[in-house]
Amino acid sequence: MPSILQSEQPAGAWRARIAAAAPAAQAGLLREAAREVRRRILRAIGRAGAGHVGGDFSVADILTVLFLGVLRLDPSQPHWPERDRMILSKGHCSAALYAVMATAGFFDLAELDSFMAPLARLNGHPNRKIPGVEANTGPLGHGLPIAVGSAIAARIAGASWRSFVVLGDGELQEGSNWEAAMAAGHRGLGTLTAIIDRNRLQQGARTEDTNRLEPLADKWRAFGWAVSELDGHDIPALLALLRAEPPPEGPPRCVIAHTKKGRGASFMEDRVEWHHKVPSAEQIALALAEIDAA
Repeated sequence: MPSILQSEQPAGAWRARIAAAAPAAQAGLLREAAREVRRRILRAIGRAGAGHVGGDFSVADILTVLFLGVLRLDPSQPHWPERDRMILSKGHCSAALYAVMATAGFFDLAELDSFMAPLARLNGHPNRKIPGVEANTGPLGHGLPIAVGSAIAARIAGASWRSFVVLGDGELQEGSNWEAAMAAGHRGLGTLTAIIDRNRLQQGARTEDTNRLEPLADKWRAFGWAVSELDGHDIPALLALLRAEPPPEGPPRCVIAHTKKGRGASFMEDRVEWHHKVPSAEQIALALAEIDAA
């Protein structure tokens, strides 16, 4: 398997380029960066022989926009007190998180080659041993309660940080999410944004066949959230929406991002088996060719 570093830009380069670019050029750069993130995901999972490439690909654009274009953070100071907090609740998609964080400059790209290796820091679920990972996640339904606590803490401290959490849609079948959603709506946590990776697939089946979620937007509104829906692969739309800052005392935001599992590799797209299927060397080559041609 080729190294993660093959013909790619060094850690941190993308973030610096995007920050320096004119606003009109930033979405295009983010699109290029998201392709590079997908390449890194593929190589990391290929080397590990394990992972969740379908969900990694569905969330890759969202995480790229957040880490490279939206979040106030400093990879050289991962514990900066005023940083925005971002929690990946769908922790089984850690390869996407690690690929984006390495691209942002939190750690060396070469470390991606150790994904899921024995005793490596890059576990199969996010681990706070990695600078910039805010919470160990994986047991589904934990991320939103943590993010609600983060938003409450910012209010108590009079701090300016914002709290973001990315959830899987199948994860919303966990009741802890709705307890947290009720608390956030009651408190008017306007600095909190929940982004739902709505790819409509979970392990083994479609979400609507397993435990129906619709009408999803109406449910969040009923809990006191301001709801937006968009194409989760539309980078200009993601950038515009997530950069907008609602009033801190207003309702929390729920962004339902309609995505495709496996987005970027046509043979993976919208197919349930790619929840945790590992691509062969031939399939990795095919997917890389499609990403390069996109």
